[in-house]
Amino acid sequence: MPRSVNSVAAKARRKKILKAARGYFSGRSKVYTVAKNAVERAMKYAFIHRRQKKRAFRRLWIARINAAVRPFGINYSRFIDKLNKSNIIINRKVLADLALHHPASFKAIVDQVHQ
Repeated sequence: MPRSVNSVAAKARRKKILKAARGYFSGRSKVYTVAKNAVERAMKYAFIHRRQKKRAFRRLWIARINAAVRPFGINYSRFIDKLNKSNIIINRKVLADLALHHPASFKAIVDQVHQ
């Protein structure tokens, strides 16, 4: 009985990896085994960094809010505490955007909280 080989699926599998490795340097984009390792590593870092991106943006928003409330004589921690006690529900992303692009609106929120 002749040997049965599913070359169609095997070729598609290799093609998928090599397509994902396009743009990589040297053998990483041409040699299947090297490309496979490079793509697996890239996927692992992409997974990790999708989660780290969320943390990085939260840190950025907090820094922006803190910088924006300092001129009003209050720090970030006290501002968020007073915001929660005033039952004003605005997330940090929106607060940071208001502080950066709409200072008048942000000042109104600070005045509402900081009485």
